[in-house]
Amino acid sequence: MCTGGCAKCLGGTLIPLTVFGVLANILLFFPGGKVVENNEHLSQEVWFFGGILGNGILMLFPALVFLGLKNNDCCGCCGNESCGKRFAMFTSTIFAVIGFLGAGYSFVISAVSISKGPKCLMENSTWGYPFHEGDYLTNKDSWSRCQKPENVVPWNLTLFSILLVIGGIQMILCAIQVVNGLLGTLCGDCQCCGCCGGDGPV
Repeated sequence: MCTGGCAKCLGGTLIPLTVFGVLANILLFFPGGKVVENNEHLSQEVWFFGGILGNGILMLFPALVFLGLKNNDCCGCCGNESCGKRFAMFTSTIFAVIGFLGAGYSFVISAVSISKGPKCLMENSTWGYPFHEGDYLTNKDSWSRCQKPENVVPWNLTLFSILLVIGGIQMILCAIQVVNGLLGTLCGDCQCCGCCGGDGPV
């Protein structure tokens, strides 16, 4: 597969992951599927917008750039047919790094939240974090320490796990595009400016 086609494939994969990440983050504002009475009762990590910012906004631009590389007009740059395409591929590596950092941000936030556990109404009638260093992950009985919101533990655990997985996949895809973009910068694209059909490789 040529570098432009590979980038388009990566971009097409990133788009649905971006949407799922944003949706997962939005659902975190409704623990247990319910509206909270006080926003201060939400876990701190929810307000870091890992899914909306990291998996979403910072990933949307790279995804769109990757999708557009396949049809990029690479001809006529400074009299060099391959110049435009090579520059576009180099630019894509910059966006890929931005996307990698965004996905990494969401990944770290999700990992911290999973280890920390959700904020909830504890047995002493105060709001806080009753779990420590992920001890609740192997002890489902301890979930009863959270009295409200109902089902907040599985809710947060599921959604942050989804964000964790999405972030990991996005990081891998962006890393692939960094390599692919550098190859495209150095070697050009095999379908650029009449290649595979007339003028030879660029």
